[in-house]
Amino acid sequence: MNIVLGITGSIAAYKAADLVRHLKREDYEVFVVMTKNATTFITPLTLQVLSKNIVHLDTTVEPDVRKINHIELALLADLFVIAPASANIIGKIASGIADDLLSTIAMAMPKKTKKIIAPAMNTRMYENPIQQKNLQTLKKILHYTEVPPKNALLACGEKGCGVLASINDILEKIKEN
Repeated sequence: MNIVLGITGSIAAYKAADLVRHLKREDYEVFVVMTKNATTFITPLTLQVLSKNIVHLDTTVEPDVRKINHIELALLADLFVIAPASANIIGKIASGIADDLLSTIAMAMPKKTKKIIAPAMNTRMYENPIQQKNLQTLKKILHYTEVPPKNALLACGEKGCGVLASINDILEKIKEN
């Protein structure tokens, strides 16, 4: 099974390395797409080494000039996973904004492709009514399955809901699809 894994700008981005490692152990083929902000938390090279595939970063880079990268990646995906998913990417997808590679792939994703989203952010951001509306849009209209964040100590030092779901919880949702 081909998994296109989107990684966004969240402190939880470092956990994506462990997710990729576990997915490869389970014999999934993993194609990583990172937002620019994600690269401030974890390097593309780390994910390239673990996934054994190039990491996709930019809409203007076309590895094969005969193909449109964001369309090819969308069509390649048997499963589309965004973990961690920032408030920014959730809002973009829910609003139909496609201004970076990950959001462009999300917009090009075929209806039949299974989609999983694992939010990670501050509690107030996660509980914000607009954010909750955006998540409902992703679930109801675009058929994303949410792996809800945990209630735990956040990077900011506060305790609340917003910590990325455990890798095991994300893997369980992946295996269900």
